[in-house]
Amino acid sequence: MRWACIWLLGPLGPLVLLSASTNPPNVLLIFADDLGFGDLGSYGHPTSATPNLDKMAARGLRFTDFYASCPVCSPSRLVLGTLGCGLVLGHGKGRSLRLGLALRWGAGTLLATRRACRAERSLLSLQGPCQNLTCFPPHTKCFGTCDQGVVPVPLLLNQSILQQPLTFPQLVPLYNKFSRDFIADCARQGRPFLLYYASHHTHYPQFGSEEYVGQSLRGPFGDALMEFDGSVGLLLQALQENGLEGNTLVFFTADNGPETMRMARGGSSGLLKCGKGTTYEGGMREPAVAYWPGRISPGVTHEMASTLDILPTLAALAGAPLPPVPLDGYDLSPVLFGGGKSPRQMMFYYPPSPSTLLGVFAVRYGKHKAHFFTQGSAFHSGTTPDPDCHGLTPLTPHEPPLLFDLEADPAENYNLLQGGAVGPEVLRVLKEIQLHKALFDQRMEFGESQIGKGIDSALQPCCAPGCTPKPSCCHCP
Repeated sequence: MRWACIWLLGPLGPLVLLSASTNPPNVLLIFADDLGFGDLGSYGHPTSATPNLDKMAARGLRFTDFYASCPVCSPSRLVLGTLGCGLVLGHGKGRSLRLGLALRWGAGTLLATRRACRAERSLLSLQGPCQNLTCFPPHTKCFGTCDQGVVPVPLLLNQSILQQPLTFPQLVPLYNKFSRDFIADCARQGRPFLLYYASHHTHYPQFGSEEYVGQSLRGPFGDALMEFDGSVGLLLQALQENGLEGNTLVFFTADNGPETMRMARGGSSGLLKCGKGTTYEGGMREPAVAYWPGRISPGVTHEMASTLDILPTLAALAGAPLPPVPLDGYDLSPVLFGGGKSPRQMMFYYPPSPSTLLGVFAVRYGKHKAHFFTQGSAFHSGTTPDPDCHGLTPLTPHEPPLLFDLEADPAENYNLLQGGAVGPEVLRVLKEIQLHKALFDQRMEFGESQIGKGIDSALQPCCAPGCTPKPSCCHCP
């Protein structure tokens, strides 16, 4: 049987996995946006109201060492999107494939991806300016400034623009209904599915529906997080109502760390250093939970894993061939189902704007992490108490690199190469990490910069295509 009922809610292309198995599981991937390692109750936040995610963490497998692939949104999510698209184009011969998207995304990148991956059905919310839009009902305007010089943020159903600009307080209920209807439809048809639900929450500017306004102890950020948690609860409820909970792998994580420049409105990395836009732990280490009642035993794992590993893991579960391209991920089945060791022993940290000259900024090898370069946040944060995180903190090379034991010192406070004699074991680890960086940088092939191509205004969706002047004229009822 093939995975035939496929819907991806989020910023990536459709993912089609063909299975040789007669009974492949359903898969529900849940992705948060700009969520910090310390933002959930189950990860130590004292006032976050996240009962559904916390229930998943208590009844599933909670990761303490799970990493996004990049410390900023777009490349982190495209790690999943481009590989998923490769599977569609390489193996998309399944019957009656239903492909869908719903997301916050850059218009040009998204629409190009949608066309290339042959999505048949989609609910899309594209990134755009939010000035003078309502983020919280009844009349609370969106906080701060948003993207300039692009079309007002639209909501699309397939190729049709439903709203431009969209109504933020109505957005998540639309996503939730779309998702629940999809799950119920696949259950009626008896068809296994892959559903990717990538929320806007808790990305700036935070917003929420009427049910959640003023309900949390963390202000607007907490309200948005509470609504995201409510969506998780509705998705889990839909699985239960349709008798699918026992045959569905639910996996939750986030795309990168908190946006510390927003201070309390930007989330929390907990005890980890810095946040979004940096290669410190707070920029890329994320909360993650694998939940599958009856198949995955409850517990906590300290094994290393990454979003890079999601595709190989799902392919293994479905008995599907991987695309004929080099992959940086591993099958996590030994960790999920047997309490075994992770095949991932290294993690490479690229900054938001990588270069062939510098290569990776940091490497984790086992419990040790070496920083060869450090730099402040790409988002010009001068508001955090740690000056290393500030946007004006310049690029700094380190020779020898900074070396930390992340098991004993996850906050990266104590450089093992300072403060006295360095033992032979530490020197051996340092030499191995230096070798791994050199080999990785040597083998890495950089693709053409998409940002360097500039902006194509023709790719910006407009509900009145012939109007002028663009983009300000792109408003519809």
